[in-house]
Amino acid sequence: MHLRRNFFLIILLFFNFYFLSIKLSYSQKVVPYQDDFFVIKHFTFSDGSSLDSIRLHYYYVGKPHLNKQGHVDNAVLIMHGTGGSGESLLTENFAGQLFKAGQILDANQYFIILPDAIGHGKSSKPSDGMRMQFPAYTYDDMVDADYLLLTQKLNVQHARLIMGTSMGAMHTWVFGYRYPDFMDALMPLASLPIEIAGRNRILRKMIIDAIEEDPAWNKGNYIQQPVLGLQHALDILMIMSSAPLQWQKEAPTKKSAEQYLEKYLSNAMKGKDANDMIYQFDASRAYNPAPYLSTIKAPLLAINSADDQINPPELKVLDTAILKVRKGKYILLPITSETRGHGTHSLPKIWGNYLKDFMKETEK
Repeated sequence: MHLRRNFFLIILLFFNFYFLSIKLSYSQKVVPYQDDFFVIKHFTFSDGSSLDSIRLHYYYVGKPHLNKQGHVDNAVLIMHGTGGSGESLLTENFAGQLFKAGQILDANQYFIILPDAIGHGKSSKPSDGMRMQFPAYTYDDMVDADYLLLTQKLNVQHARLIMGTSMGAMHTWVFGYRYPDFMDALMPLASLPIEIAGRNRILRKMIIDAIEEDPAWNKGNYIQQPVLGLQHALDILMIMSSAPLQWQKEAPTKKSAEQYLEKYLSNAMKGKDANDMIYQFDASRAYNPAPYLSTIKAPLLAINSADDQINPPELKVLDTAILKVRKGKYILLPITSETRGHGTHSLPKIWGNYLKDFMKETEK
């Protein structure tokens, strides 16, 4: 009798814990969201290679609204940065400032789609098993996959807004000229519409070389992650995206600076795969919207931050490039106590008012 009673007690405790964990998990969401997969059959990459299928994972917030023609008319596509995922935008600083009731992209009004790009998150990537035999995807391939997700899986034939941060911002430019009639508005955050060259490409090449020159990498056939190569790559990435003013405030002493570095590396190493990282940073090799800027039809609002070390304003690239975009506008955010260098792209508190006005301007 005691054994039976203890058994049922254990079962009861198990289910209580299970449902409590689900409740806690749900309550920790900044905004209610769901996720799903889309399998694209016979996907051909820009270099001619192909896979029988690729898996594209995505998150979504809100619900699609159908117009009189039966088409979704409230879709917003938001694309993440290099090494990130759709989930990386479901934070309090980003989703919590944009998607809640009454906010600019209120999920009661908009159907917000946040894909994991090819090579990222839960989408198909080298670490799934193919390693360095995985097709060498480019930004064009990543954008084309997102387009297929929208049109074939989600019945979105026209987007209200396409925007992105960092790599996702570069994808926004690519969307603008590859599918010029597909959207009402474009908003790239922290990017330049030119070939990846100069300091930007040099640092990307250094990241790739740091991994490949680690003997433990073994041409991608490592048994364990090449820790030394990954650490050096992350050191370079840290420099690449640094924000000197803020770092000086956050780490004003030798001890705090070294602790800052240690904490960064500890967090950055979690879940990192060396082959995935190589592919992610080399995917930009063919990116170059410059020759196509005049073919972008939709209104475009480009926003950069003056303390962005990846897209430094002294290059004066956007100042002239935006003039080639028919309905283009460029905002350079000044350095303040609130900006965070390249990471300012994920802080709507800083640039949200520009998005709010842009949504009104492009309303049909």
